[in-house]
Amino acid sequence: MDQDMVVLARVRLLSANRRVVRGAEGLWIYRLLTQVEPEAYGSKLAYVLVEESASPLVRDLPARRLALLDEAVEVAKALGASNPHRAKMLARALAARQRELEGRQAEPLASDARGHREALQAEPHERDA
Repeated sequence: MDQDMVVLARVRLLSANRRVVRGAEGLWIYRLLTQVEPEAYGSKLAYVLVEESASPLVRDLPARRLALLDEAVEVAKALGASNPHRAKMLARALAARQRELEGRQAEPLASDARGHREALQAEPHERDA
């Protein structure tokens, strides 16, 4: 582990003056610091991963959203049982992942329904011709 990067991440975290640093910077900081102190930073990493999965930047990237959520679940699972944030973060990550998977299953159904609806709407016109 590059100690200079760890120090830089800690400096950025302290200079942010927020409870949780969000966005790409937060992902970088918490991913790095979770490698050094998983119990201290893992719950924040899981939180930011779930939050980023709902970001407009990945709206059209379902594989990326799922990868972020898979990472959040793994990070939350890796927290120790005595970690006071483990259960909450794991439940949050699992729920978000489940919603993502259900949304993926609904997408093909929605496109099939649109196609069926369009076919039904075309039928009366064809009969009139």
